[in-house]
Amino acid sequence: MLLLLFVTFLAALVDAGAALQIQCFQCEEMKHNDCSTPEFIVNCTVNVQDMCQKEVLVKPDGIHYRKSCASSGACLIASSGYQQFCTGRVNSVCISCCNTPLCNGPKRKRPVPSAAPAAHPRPTRLLLTVLLLPLTLLT
Repeated sequence: MLLLLFVTFLAALVDAGAALQIQCFQCEEMKHNDCSTPEFIVNCTVNVQDMCQKEVLVKPDGIHYRKSCASSGACLIASSGYQQFCTGRVNSVCISCCNTPLCNGPKRKRPVPSAAPAAHPRPTRLLLTVLLLPLTLLT
């Protein structure tokens, strides 16, 4: 039982450690959404910047983009504060927040559902399963 608790605790620590840093695209006032390439990828500050932010500004000369890392509190406050200015017309500002790696890049096409097997489980969960399976067989 003690081994089971130890392995579970260790797996939780490894899983938690992997989720503390996110990568986002970062750029200032770019046109044509062209800052969604590898040279604009940054590692956000661990345990502080846990979201990606994307600002879309409609100016007289076209659409401009700002992308960055952000803390969840600041990003959510900014996005809700600018909601009334998100009209799509000139001088419009739309701010969105997301919390998955590189989510402030271009929208990805949704994959077509198929009969392909599910993705491989995360190594931590696989390790946990391998370690716990013999314990469950003993009981």
